[in-house]
Amino acid sequence: MTQTVPSDSADSSPAQHDEAAEIATAEQQAVQQLQTAYAQMRKEIGRVIVGQDLVIDQLLIGLFCRAHCLLVGVPGLAKTLLCSTVASILQLNFRRIQFTPDLMPSDVTGTDVLQDDPETGRRVFQFVEGPLFTNVLLADEINRTPPKTQSALLEAMQEHQVTVGARTWSLPDPFFTLATQNPIEQEGTYPLPEAQLDRFMFNIIVDYPSSTEELEILRQTTGSQQAEVSPVLSGEQICLLQDVVRRIPCGDHILVYARDLVRATRPQESQSPAFIRELVSWGAGPRAGQYLVLGARAHALLRGRGHVTTDDVRAVAAPVLRHRIMTNFAAASQGVTADDLIQRLLQEVPVELHERARRNVLGEE
Repeated sequence: MTQTVPSDSADSSPAQHDEAAEIATAEQQAVQQLQTAYAQMRKEIGRVIVGQDLVIDQLLIGLFCRAHCLLVGVPGLAKTLLCSTVASILQLNFRRIQFTPDLMPSDVTGTDVLQDDPETGRRVFQFVEGPLFTNVLLADEINRTPPKTQSALLEAMQEHQVTVGARTWSLPDPFFTLATQNPIEQEGTYPLPEAQLDRFMFNIIVDYPSSTEELEILRQTTGSQQAEVSPVLSGEQICLLQDVVRRIPCGDHILVYARDLVRATRPQESQSPAFIRELVSWGAGPRAGQYLVLGARAHALLRGRGHVTTDDVRAVAAPVLRHRIMTNFAAASQGVTADDLIQRLLQEVPVELHERARRNVLGEE
């Protein structure tokens, strides 16, 4: 008697097919919602900020990746205005800290204050929150304050919490830190330590506007009318969209390419290019690879694609890597910057074929 072996398709019930279809539909709707929100945000930001398209793109990618950004540019390029505008269109609380040499850590995180308890008549310590307890924090000229105060942001940026004394306080969700630096004035400044630089997903270069954009800036900012923006997303919607970014499919060859790109920045690696061993003293760590993949996912979504390509990794490589590659004296003497090295790496690091990358990830090679 012949026994029929049921197939895998026979095990799946119509209810399971319906559930899978509903999940796929929900995912597609979430992707469309993110794309629609991105277009609306760009439109609203454009009412206030002229040009700086690449800066805005990278800032929004950082936001949707639940990460932090460092903006580097000379004064007067609307870095502060851009940050406050983003907070306005997202219906988020916004606070600004002007970092100065005499700023203390408690001025950022908050402190315990001795107060009288009207019920018991006793004096008790009560925690008073600092400006760190917000959704969007602008750390203006962060390199103006000593490392002791700069380090007050480390726990907040990584764990989204603040420890004062023996107690730990959670920060609002979402929490997004934007820091600015002036690259041309170094007197009286304190360069950020590598541990804090590594907490920033992107190092965004804010450059001068073009002649056409500068003319439009003069036209918009010297008249009597003031541009106003309308809210686009709420805090809860942002958190949902941040989860959507992490669910975008990412092939094994993308992971291998991001890993190889990061490992190629390390002069200690035997397979790193000769120019890296000559011009770099320290390369990027594993967090760079994580941010490359996350940034590529968000970049693909904002371009209307539900999958990631190596071009998405390339698009976010410069802002992810430029503050994680420490050049040496030889590079400085030749006028070679981290951005120059990144462009050379993008040309030299190969993209493995999908099947070979899959075997590489599974450890079959």
